[in-house]
Amino acid sequence: MILAQIITNQEIPTDQAISVWELAKAGGVLMIPIVLASFIAIYIFVERILTINRANQSPDVFMGKIKDLVLKGDMNGARILCAQFDTPVARMIEKGVSRIGSPLKNIEASIENVAKIELFKLEKNLSVIATVSGAAPMMGFLGTVIGMVQAFISIAQEEGSVSPKLLADGIYTAMITTVAGLIVGIIAYLGYNYLVTRVSKVVHKMEYSSIEFIDLLQEPR
Repeated sequence: MILAQIITNQEIPTDQAISVWELAKAGGVLMIPIVLASFIAIYIFVERILTINRANQSPDVFMGKIKDLVLKGDMNGARILCAQFDTPVARMIEKGVSRIGSPLKNIEASIENVAKIELFKLEKNLSVIATVSGAAPMMGFLGTVIGMVQAFISIAQEEGSVSPKLLADGIYTAMITTVAGLIVGIIAYLGYNYLVTRVSKVVHKMEYSSIEFIDLLQEPR
């Protein structure tokens, strides 16, 4: 009801639907960083999803072939097989295979070092999405404050009764930037937590595969 009155007071035709572009323009300058933040978050989310999906390939068949090759003593074949898979598990196992013959502690340390690098790659730019989830609502609230300041300035400068039309611009900015900031922040927050969950599943597979490989090296031959 209030929004409808504001729209009417700004002399926007009531027989036409208000477009998203018109709402964004009414939100003021702070809509620009909010919209940019949303595009950045969407881009990173899609890019991370594609990366995690590639890393999340089931290692069961891969580990079965590795086990057969290692038990046969075909280390070169095992390394070639690892090179054919673009996954964190394959790169970890490849490093472990290349260290076969060294003490078991050294092999474990090499695999752990690769795992740390792979985890860093998986978590790349997740902090940006987390930042957007917190910064977007704050920018929206800043727009609210600016809009209300403009409204109070208009009240202070007006003599006599204050017309709602005089306050429409400030209230419009306050409402739209707040809504936009909250929407972007909520979506970014949900996306961040979803990505963190997916990364955790990949890490679990990496840990399980590394343990399976170390156990394989300790099997009697």
